[in-house]
Amino acid sequence: MSAPTQAPAPPVAVQPSRSRPTPEISWSRGDKIGVAMAWGAGILLCLIAGSIVAYMLFRGIQYLDLSLLFSHPQVGLDQSKTGGFLDPIEGTVLLTVLGTLIAAPVGVGIAVWLSEYGRPSWLARTVESGVEIVAGTPSIVLAIFGLLVFQQSFFGFLSFTAEGNAVFGRSFFTAGAIMSLIALPLVVGATREALQAIPAHVREASYALGKDRISTIRRVLLPASQRGIGTGVTLGMGRIVGDTAIVVVLLGASLQIEPENGTPVWGLLKGTGSTLTTYVYNNSPVGEGNAPEKAYAAAFVLLVIVIFLNFVVDLIARRKEPSWTR
Repeated sequence: MSAPTQAPAPPVAVQPSRSRPTPEISWSRGDKIGVAMAWGAGILLCLIAGSIVAYMLFRGIQYLDLSLLFSHPQVGLDQSKTGGFLDPIEGTVLLTVLGTLIAAPVGVGIAVWLSEYGRPSWLARTVESGVEIVAGTPSIVLAIFGLLVFQQSFFGFLSFTAEGNAVFGRSFFTAGAIMSLIALPLVVGATREALQAIPAHVREASYALGKDRISTIRRVLLPASQRGIGTGVTLGMGRIVGDTAIVVVLLGASLQIEPENGTPVWGLLKGTGSTLTTYVYNNSPVGEGNAPEKAYAAAFVLLVIVIFLNFVVDLIARRKEPSWTR
């Protein structure tokens, strides 16, 4: 005799889930005032930046002539009648390249050591404090310090020398070395943030595959930090482009690039010159060049360079990270 079959249980009716109503957020009057002030400060900052850019673009386009970009400035009391500003443009590019070539590898190396090693701890804390001190030091103080250092006789091969082997301490070499100091904190900070944002499991996976720490840094961490490194380097370049004090003290701020006698490249790097910032100052209404129209034109070119660098930073920041770094 077969056992009676058990009747299937009736299906249980599933009640549709009802989401709880989201409670309305009630802000106090102080919160509303704080948010309004934050909005107002942000809008005011945008208006100020937009006004500066619009005014300089209007004045720069008004006075900019393509011949100014491709003609050398001529020495004279009235700059409104002589030459363009090709030499300051070349000086800006050369000084930016020199400062970046020094700041980028040194800054990345410091950031890697602080993030991945940091031993001994007292030395790491000292280096961090040193970077913060350099970041907060005015550029004119750094310029005077650089002049004091590079005026020593054993640094004579790096700078302009006069008769009697008198060392002036002024050259593209010396100015580029001190310019790298103002860019260094930006490179270190951006690189450290990029390294610290990489999850720990990425390092652990590399160690599990038999890679040592230096190989992990070189093959995994640095490629994953390219966006942060690029941002820091570009921001550092912007600082170099916009500085004036170091150019006046360590580059001489001469109207034309004046290479020292010798081989073409080496003589150029040991020579003196100027950048767009000093050219704008010298030809501004408070300067001695008496050419405000050229100052507006040069300021327009400088503003375009700075806007381009900020655009590059924005592009780098928007790059998509590899999936394995998340």
